[in-house]
Amino acid sequence: MSFLTDFKNFAMKGNVIDMAVGVIIGGAFGKIVTSVVNDIIMPPIGLLVGGMNFKDLKLILKDEVLNAEGAVEQAAVTWNYGNFLQQTIDFLIIAFSIFCVIRIITKLTTLRKKEEEAAAAAPAPAPAPEPSAEEKLLTEIRDLLKEKK
Repeated sequence: MSFLTDFKNFAMKGNVIDMAVGVIIGGAFGKIVTSVVNDIIMPPIGLLVGGMNFKDLKLILKDEVLNAEGAVEQAAVTWNYGNFLQQTIDFLIIAFSIFCVIRIITKLTTLRKKEEEAAAAAPAPAPAPEPSAEEKLLTEIRDLLKEKK
């Protein structure tokens, strides 16, 4: 029962909803980064290294087998390392972006804690000084004059 109780406590704290939102946003962000890598970053790099598309980079382990009519009977066995390179670059960009976001959040949290500590450590403002005897007497006279009107 302890496992179920722990899961219930976890689910009721809102962590599951936060995690679901994070997964959805992460998936969308991943698609954006994939597009940036595939459509913006890799084409110029491919052009610089001889006009190749990195997705097409592969090592043929076994050639395709053709029948008498020239149709493919058995597909070639390939090692698609170009796609792996693109996926690795996707990962590095996503990891770097997440690192930057977490670093900013950590700095803001640290700054906020320092401000709270400084506010807590600051001395309380001194209370207003007690009015003098003359001020008290003048206040009483003023109040009496207001009552007579």
